[in-house]
Amino acid sequence: MEVASFSITQKEGYSNIVTSSDLAVQNFLCDRLSALLPNCGFICEEKDFIEDAHEYTWIIDPIDGTANYSRGIAECAICVGLKHWKEMVLGVVFIPFADELFWAEKGKGAFLNETPIHVSDRPFQNAILCTALSVYHKEHAKKCSDIILDAFQKCNDIRRFGACAPELCYLAMGRCELYFEYQLSPWDYAAASLILTEAGGEITDLQGNNVPLTQGSGVIAANNKDNIQQMLDIVRFHTSF
Repeated sequence: MEVASFSITQKEGYSNIVTSSDLAVQNFLCDRLSALLPNCGFICEEKDFIEDAHEYTWIIDPIDGTANYSRGIAECAICVGLKHWKEMVLGVVFIPFADELFWAEKGKGAFLNETPIHVSDRPFQNAILCTALSVYHKEHAKKCSDIILDAFQKCNDIRRFGACAPELCYLAMGRCELYFEYQLSPWDYAAASLILTEAGGEITDLQGNNVPLTQGSGVIAANNKDNIQQMLDIVRFHTSF
């Protein structure tokens, strides 16, 4: 994939940036989706664009993994989810560098391009954990590292790709089995959450509840109920809420 030139602006220092591509993609999607579904709302990452008092609301991350994108690293994605009241009904995650389009419609399964996908059946001890150290909230780094170390000693290995949506989609198709991140925004995981559950996976907040779709949350995900319970137990051991 050839990437056009773009500019970079810091939002909150080097770890939180926005590119001109983020803004262009978000504006394009909002224009086209408004025409496709009039009277809809939007929850978008850039420019605090939140309009949630609608029956249908689009949840958009124009580029999940902006830091990766800005450096030419392949793990970045365009994420579009559609929420009907409090439930996700459509999720699309496009990884342009790999030409991989993950998508799901509520009750109709999950797909990579045109091929149905499903989570793996690997147990915890043979699981790959995708995770990160809460780059926007480094005050939580010690807690995150304790959780990651504990899980690492019990699973197969860990990966840190630097973008939530691709990692959840990798889980949905069996490339990995576990996911943990301490603090995310809804546009990071909303679209991919439906793809994962339609592929047979599990996703919760850090207390084991449904992930919220209008506010930030920690996220735990796994390929089955046993594995997500083990991950929840590890997180609970190292946190107090």
